[in-house]
Order: sequence, then structure tokens, then C-alpha cells
Amino acid sequence: MSALTVDQGPGRGWDDLVRIWEQTDAPEGCKVEIIEGIVTVSPAPSNRHNSVAWKLQRQLASIIPADWGIYQTLAVAVPSRSGLYIPDLVVAPEAVVDAVPARENGSENFIQAEAAELVVEITSKFNARHDRISKPAGYAHAGVPLYLLVDGWAQGEPAITLYGEPKDDVYRVLQTGKFGDGIHLPAPFGIVIDTGVFPTAC
Repeated sequence: MSALTVDQGPGRGWDDLVRIWEQTDAPEGCKVEIIEGIVTVSPAPSNRHNSVAWKLQRQLASIIPADWGIYQTLAVAVPSRSGLYIPDLVVAPEAVVDAVPARENGSENFIQAEAAELVVEITSKFNARHDRISKPAGYAHAGVPLYLLVDGWAQGEPAITLYGEPKDDVYRVLQTGKFGDGIHLPAPFGIVIDTGVFPTAC
């Protein structure tokens, strides 16, 4: 199965897009997102993809504050860019995730992206372009402090890039390397991610 888009028709507003997103019937395990105003369905991730997510989660779990969580299926919204993404990992305060949304503009199905402390995307054959271009622009626009891209499909060899210091729709590259290099996540994390444990393709 390859990624596909759902025709949402012209002139749809944010509430209409969210309604279509919530009502899209996709096979179990598939990821349904809104990317640049288009509802997109991607196939379930590979075993290696899931392995990278778990190895990252295990490292992060040892150092995050007790009142933060690490989420693998949490949707984050960037309404101003017509985006609703499901990162492979989101680190966010538990209070934000547990909060009951305001009736007039909230949803129990996502949080606002600006509440995230870190988002992680792990590329697949079907979503690499979105993870490299569209989503970082949305995360930066929302002011997410850190964006970690694990790109097993990078040209040449698998790569990992840490972005930070968002301004407008652009991040600054804080560090880049290949699988096997240590990636330093700055405060409030203060950890060097061991990428040598990642499988060579994801």
C-alpha cells in the first residue's frame, strides 16, 4: 500500500478538515494526517521503523521530567498551516494531553503542536518528503523547540538531524550525523542519543 490523499473538496476550512480527518476510515495501523490542507493516509510502519521509535523512547524515558510523557500516536495540530500531524514520537507535558479541551475549538483527538517539547519523525519510503520538508515547516511555525528527523531513506546512508531555534517556518540545524553518531539533545533533555542501536534501514 502506498500513501494516498483524500479529496476534501475546495474551500474547506479548518473545522471541515478536522471533521474529514476524524471520519476517514483507514485500515488498522495506518496513519491519517492533514498535510498542507490535504488529508493523507500512509501505510502502517515497518518493523524496523517501530524498532527505532522504541529505542528512542527507551532512551528518552530515562531523562524526561516525571510529569512529561512520550507518545507514539498523539496527533498535533498546526491550524495556521492546515496541518495535523502524527509524529512517530511526541514529548509533551502530561497535563496538556490529559486536559479536557475547550468546547468551542478543542478536540480530544489532538493537542496544539506548540505544547510539544520535542517531535520525532522517522522516515519511510512513503513519507520521506513530508518529514523532510512539509512537517518541519509546520513544527517550526508552531514553535516546537526541537525536531529530530531520523532518515533511514536519506541519499547515500541513513542520517539523523536535530533541528532547533525555530523562526517563522524555518529551523536551524543543530546537529547532523549518520547512524552510529551520538546526537546531543540540549536542555531540558541533556542527553546524547545513541543512534548506533538503530537498524540500518527503517
